[in-house]
Amino acid sequence: MTNELIEVSLVVPMYNEEENIAHFFERVESIFQQLNISYEIICVNDGSKDKTLELLVEHHQRNQYIKIVDLSRNFGKEIALSAGLDYCNGATVVPIDADLQDPPELIPEMLEKWREGFDVVYATRKVRKGETITKRATAGIFYKMLNKVSEIDIPANTGDFRLMDKKVVDALKKLPEKNRFMKGLFAWVGFKSTAIYYDRDPRYAGNTSWNYFKLWRLAIEGITSFSALPLVIWAYVGAFLSFGAFLYASFLILRTLILGIELPGYASIMVAMLFLGGIQLLSLGIIGEYLSRVYTEVKNRPLYLVKKLHGFKES
Repeated sequence: MTNELIEVSLVVPMYNEEENIAHFFERVESIFQQLNISYEIICVNDGSKDKTLELLVEHHQRNQYIKIVDLSRNFGKEIALSAGLDYCNGATVVPIDADLQDPPELIPEMLEKWREGFDVVYATRKVRKGETITKRATAGIFYKMLNKVSEIDIPANTGDFRLMDKKVVDALKKLPEKNRFMKGLFAWVGFKSTAIYYDRDPRYAGNTSWNYFKLWRLAIEGITSFSALPLVIWAYVGAFLSFGAFLYASFLILRTLILGIELPGYASIMVAMLFLGGIQLLSLGIIGEYLSRVYTEVKNRPLYLVKKLHGFKES
């Protein structure tokens, strides 16, 4: 099968997914058999510590269209997804997770939309089964906040699961940043897009590697990658506090001139000091977040390192 004949490239980042692999391939291969189209499945092993790689190699030996990009260590899902995009050759590309929360049965509908002329067909969740109320609420708040501060419109309740035309993927490959928030990058490149809607299922098996701290870091990544507002806002906060301090100082001077000197209260001094100190530390923390990203970018290290490839012909 030559690259030009591949109609769909499925990109699957995997980290410790040994319990899901067999059922994942069973469902995906069944869909492609029904569609009777050419395909490839690019599995990116992101430094798994279980038998994920071993099982992937077994399935590759069984099915030549299953290909493996084995990374040298765990680089994180955003980087693993980027690596998969670099190695795909299909006319369309579909990123998907191996936990089967996003049903591969939507791929035929995505292809129909693509054939109608859409370059991107993204899947938006109507219902998020298997997730706590807290997680659903925080996700909703995050998307609302992100779209308020971001310069681009990032679809809410939409993950990486989507179909993209090859020209969209080629555009994504031109983006060099090391700190990658893929949902934002998908939206940033633009192109003609449409949505399909579905109910998201719980994980098929195993436990997610995501926790609230990682989700918080992802949220910070998204906001700092697509908005400078957190930096700009502190100029206005500083100006407001300075103006307030000037008014208060003027009031104290006038009161002293009229009423004479009195011993200032300890509590009011401590409150003012703690408040201003907290504001300064918070602003320094936000500046530090942006500065750390600049530091990462200027080092210009490779986005990822590949330990071994399985199923790719040498060019």
